[in-house]
Amino acid sequence: MSEQTGEKTPERKSNARVIGWCLSGVVGMFAFGFALVPLYEVFCEITGINGKTGGRYEASATQQVDENRTVTVQFLASNGPGMTWKFRPVVRSVQVHPGESVTINYYAENPTDQPMVGQAVPSLAPSEGTLFFHKTECFCFNQQPLEAGESVEMPLIFIVDRDLPEHITKLTLSYTLYDQGKQVEVSKSDRAQTTTNNNG
Repeated sequence: MSEQTGEKTPERKSNARVIGWCLSGVVGMFAFGFALVPLYEVFCEITGINGKTGGRYEASATQQVDENRTVTVQFLASNGPGMTWKFRPVVRSVQVHPGESVTINYYAENPTDQPMVGQAVPSLAPSEGTLFFHKTECFCFNQQPLEAGESVEMPLIFIVDRDLPEHITKLTLSYTLYDQGKQVEVSKSDRAQTTTNNNG
C-alpha cells in the first residue's frame, strides 16, 4: 500500500502543476480582456480606425478656410438596444469648406414617463477621414439627461481640416444613442454638472 501511495505522489504533483498553469492562464486571459477595451479605444482614437472620432478640438484663431473646395458632410442617427428616445439630426447634410467652423443640431426627445440619461457615441466614415474631422463642441462629450416628455436640440460644432485628402469628397457622421439608465429629477442648473466621459 505504501508503495502505491508513493507512486501516486509525483502524479498528484504533476496534476497540481497543470491545474495551477490552467488557473493562471484563465486569470491572465480575464485580465487581458479587461485591459483590451481601453487599449483598443486609445488605438482607435490615435489611428482613426473603426471610425472613432477624437475628443474636443481647440480651433486656431488663425484658421484658414479653403473656399475653393467643398466637402459634403452627412448626418445619421440611431438608437442603441433598449433606447426609446426619438433621436435625429435636424439637417441631413451640409456642404462645407475645409477650415470653416460649422454648427448643426441633433434633436432628442424622451417620450417615456421617467427621467432618463442618454449618451451619444460618434463614428465617421470613411475611417480615413477621422483624423481630419474636428469637433470643437459636441453633445457627445457629455451624458444628456432628459425629464419625462422633454425634448432638446443639441449642438455640434465641427471643422473639416484643410488637410483632408483630396479624394475624400463626402464624410458621414453617425451617432448611436445609448440608454444610461433612469435618474431622479434634476434641475436645469444641475445639468451644467453633467458627467463627461470623453467619448468624443
